[in-house]
Amino acid sequence: MVHTQQERYEAAAQEDRSAPRLRISIPASLRPSGSKGFQTAVRDLSLSGFSATAMTRIPPRTMCWLTLPGKEAVSAKAVWWDNGLVGCAFDDLLDPMELETILARWNGEVRYGRD
Repeated sequence: MVHTQQERYEAAAQEDRSAPRLRISIPASLRPSGSKGFQTAVRDLSLSGFSATAMTRIPPRTMCWLTLPGKEAVSAKAVWWDNGLVGCAFDDLLDPMELETILARWNGEVRYGRD
């Protein structure tokens, strides 16, 4: 049974794995906790998270901060890293209007699945 707010969020994020994500290419910066930030490209984006390029391995559960052009840094936690890509879950879900604004600016496409 799920009790804490964090457990509820993690359960909801896992249920969202099949939710549409927006295929997109956004230049951004990503800073894992305890490391220097680096330039990256966000590859897909959803209300609950994103994937981005990360040549150096970022272990699961590492706190990260994603900064998109013209936006403030958003906190997230790494969920997976595979062959130069990292997948992260936002600490707080993105606002749907914010997601629409990003999509409109960067011309994203809806896709399903993790690839």
